Amino acid sequence: MWMLYEPVHAVTYFAPEARQAYEAAGLRGYWRGYFAGRAAPLGPVGAAPVVAVFFNFAPAMVARALPDVWQRATTAETLAARLTGATDALARLTAGIPAATVELAADLLTEVVGRLDPAGRVLGAANAALPEPREPLARLWQAATTLREHRGDGHVAALVAAGLGGCEPLVWRAATDLGREVLQPNRGWSDSEWDAATRRLVERGWLDGDGTATASGVAAYERIEDVTDDVAATAWDGVDPEVATALLTPIAYACRAALPPANPIGLPATDGNDVGGGRLRKRGD
Repeated sequence: MWMLYEPVHAVTYFAPEARQAYEAAGLRGYWRGYFAGRAAPLGPVGAAPVVAVFFNFAPAMVARALPDVWQRATTAETLAARLTGATDALARLTAGIPAATVELAADLLTEVVGRLDPAGRVLGAANAALPEPREPLARLWQAATTLREHRGDGHVAALVAAGLGGCEPLVWRAATDLGREVLQPNRGWSDSEWDAATRRLVERGWLDGDGTATASGVAAYERIEDVTDDVAATAWDGVDPEVATALLTPIAYACRAALPPANPIGLPATDGNDVGGGRLRKRGD
């Protein structure tokens, strides 16, 4: 399911409509829109809470945006801009999909959101507390966003329980999936911080001295992914997976058209045959 609703949420990061909406609200520059838009459900917070809940951004990168962004746009203005940008992007991307399919998908995800347990899920709970939009595309995006942030909160908890900090999962992904040249600059870690995180993974036995993933590292990280899935699954009890997949797959394909094949949010590149497949499982960040 994450493979199917994450692309819906992710249009807010990559679609031109989203960037335009943030700039119209006074948030010029990609990262101002990113940090303000994603943090706005928490209120006009400073950098420290966002470092904690976003987890894998370097603190210095967060501090460059927060709290300065709230001098440029209020949280209310930011929330309105992010919903407008996402909805406008979805309107373009899903133009060829029957409106009834979109509305049923929005109903389904909204129903699942209603069963989420907010305990310990800061970003998920903050998004779930926002007013529910009436328009189907806006409702679809808001529900997908709440689900991904709720799942992401659980993933952060699993990473912390495993003794990992914010940089180590990025180093791990660079060793197993996407290159350092994409991940490091998009999350703001310095070379010295990255290299220190690499040494820690070598000391844990997750990486060999040459940076290659070990079998024990793969198994350990797979357990983290399993925990992430398990603690996110309860709200989906009673949902027919075939119905959910049929509704969400065409929407996910449409939204993937707006996303770069190599992206730092966790979605792996797809060959066009595995948008919802279980073998490609990574958490969005």
